[in-house]
Amino acid sequence: MSITDALAINPTAEVDPIVLARFQRSYVARRGYKDDVQRPPATMGVKGVIDIHCHAHEGQQDALAVAQHASANGMGGILFKTLPGRQKPMDTLRKVQTELQRWSDQTGIEACPTWAAWNVGNRLGHLANAEDAREQIADGIRAIWMPNNTHANTLMLTPNRSMLEKAGKPGDMPDSIPWELARELGGNYLLGEDMKLLPQVREIFELIAEHDLAVVFGHATHAEIYEMAELVQRLGIRKAFVDHPFSPFVALSVAQMKELTGYGIYMNFTFDELSPLLGLNPAVMCSAIQELGTEYVTLSSDCGEPLFPNSVEAMRQIRAYMCAFGLSHEEVDRISITNPGKIVGVVPSGLAATASAVLST
Repeated sequence: MSITDALAINPTAEVDPIVLARFQRSYVARRGYKDDVQRPPATMGVKGVIDIHCHAHEGQQDALAVAQHASANGMGGILFKTLPGRQKPMDTLRKVQTELQRWSDQTGIEACPTWAAWNVGNRLGHLANAEDAREQIADGIRAIWMPNNTHANTLMLTPNRSMLEKAGKPGDMPDSIPWELARELGGNYLLGEDMKLLPQVREIFELIAEHDLAVVFGHATHAEIYEMAELVQRLGIRKAFVDHPFSPFVALSVAQMKELTGYGIYMNFTFDELSPLLGLNPAVMCSAIQELGTEYVTLSSDCGEPLFPNSVEAMRQIRAYMCAFGLSHEEVDRISITNPGKIVGVVPSGLAATASAVLST
């Protein structure tokens, strides 16, 4: 039966052709994909998986609880992008690791590795400098994020009411504000008047290269992304990635993604993009990965908020979506185990084969 015939049977139906096409393809995927039977509270299908974008700061999921859940389900590790006490993330992480090891000793469950990241833009109107970065690196961080919530791009697209009121801009809450106002409110930006990276940013990148750390481009504009990409190439940084490239904060085309992966920069696709809040069609994400190839692609959760599933379940779901819409188990293992393992500097020996076996049983 054709779509026209179907609508003739139900003439009152008014379905957007794009929505209908997504609906129909989703049923092919959901009927065709089979995995381990889920037995809550266990989360099957995440053995060896490494989440390189996990939130656990104030008001988000609890860092210890999600680390315990990840450990109980055999995950390969969690990189916490945010933790309480953002200025000193390693202080918080060490406390989490101590409690996680105590729990591990009590339960006999092996504790999964955990790492902390640090953000150069933890305050509005303030960018960290190389000395700040050097201190954080010495303390043990594994990745450095460029500005996110304090970036002018974020403020422009998702303004904060209290911020506007403090700046003497009361009134109806706008959906967006002009770039100039976002900068006036203290929104961070990595480029100077010459449209080149600020000297302090270049110095931080030099430290990243020296210590072989991961660097994440944050909510940067396209101009910033390409300046950072050029510096990554010049310095030989091997662990750079663009977060949630389909998010409106980043909004890269697949052609741009392909250009950047050609420079050796990873595209880190997230559950956030697939969630109802952003609503990306998983078929679009899968198609993009197929076009990019898996050499410079990773998957992560970007979860922590109460509207999202916990990060362990989110990793199960994003892996399952990618398998259901066309990637092989081996490809999904590469982008959720092997490649994230490179980002955090571990060698995931044997994990890919183990995870494939779990998914195929």
